[in-house]
Amino acid sequence: MKRASRVVFSVFTAIALLYVVYFMPLPLYIFKPGTAEDIHPMVHVKQASEEKGKFMLTTVQVADATVFGYLMSYIRPYEELRLKRDLLRNNESEAEYSQRQEVVMLTSQADAIQAVYNRLKIPYHISKDGVVIQQVYPNVPAHDLLQAGDTLVKIDDKPIQTMEEVRGGVAGKKAGDTVSVSYKRKGVIQTKDIAVAALPADPSAQQPADAAPAASRVGLGVVLAELHSVKAESEEQQVTIQAGDIGGPSAGLMFSLEIYNRLAPGDITKGYKVAGTGEIDPEGHVGVIGGIQHKIVAADRAGAEIFFSPADYKAPTGQTIPNYSDAKKRADELGTKMTVVPVATMGEALDYLAKLPAKTGS
Repeated sequence: MKRASRVVFSVFTAIALLYVVYFMPLPLYIFKPGTAEDIHPMVHVKQASEEKGKFMLTTVQVADATVFGYLMSYIRPYEELRLKRDLLRNNESEAEYSQRQEVVMLTSQADAIQAVYNRLKIPYHISKDGVVIQQVYPNVPAHDLLQAGDTLVKIDDKPIQTMEEVRGGVAGKKAGDTVSVSYKRKGVIQTKDIAVAALPADPSAQQPADAAPAASRVGLGVVLAELHSVKAESEEQQVTIQAGDIGGPSAGLMFSLEIYNRLAPGDITKGYKVAGTGEIDPEGHVGVIGGIQHKIVAADRAGAEIFFSPADYKAPTGQTIPNYSDAKKRADELGTKMTVVPVATMGEALDYLAKLPAKTGS
């Protein structure tokens, strides 16, 4: 009996150790090189086009760290450990973080389309597509009813298209008053009576975006984002993007180059494999991003010949946020033949491509 008990104890101890080492998540993420994805299949335009080369967006793979992964990160090249709390804002959950990344990706796509329409002087208008919840604050009645990803449809039978309309829907309410909230979740519209709550009065803290403008400071206690799309006046020039599960804002520059190539005459790839990264705004300015040292590795593994990197940004305070310098350093470590090109605007990237000779054999 004692021998059998020792065997059982040993088995359970071994299982517990395996779980702790290989499966129990730590409060850390592991960042590592992701993939370089061909953008052409993601961008849809009625105008016919031909590309001899390709534009590629680059990604960073993010995984939960376990004890095993933590230890291996010191052996495997190009892996980086980061505390989860450095990425999760204001106590947001990982699901809410993923939703935020989805929203900023959609915004990035719209900004890329708008930047190209502006440069090519294509007439367009902005369509309001609703308000989506990114985070629900704890300790408010809405926390048990609403969740990240819900799209608000109505408040007390008043249609919702903007955050200002959400604020107006709770204006004049007192903490404990209820409002009828209609929201769409996975394509299904639901309606619930939800009590509004008193919200923090600290002006320096990030506030729920639905806070009423009145001094009462009440609201549902949710962080919101407005969704919009860019509509060309001509259906032939309408651009849509389907990027699957890729999130974050950093594909904006590369989307804009692909869109430009589909709408402008000629093929600006000239037969080259062009990867890159960088946020973009509707005026075509390129913003710095995180994880560029991992994206350089992904691009090199995919055989990219050119990599567009945001130029290092010097803030008004004098602080420099590196992007190109980090990318160039990692490229030198790799010994890659890939050319790393710093750009501050979409126009600079287009000018660089315009000066390239067509690739031999393309």
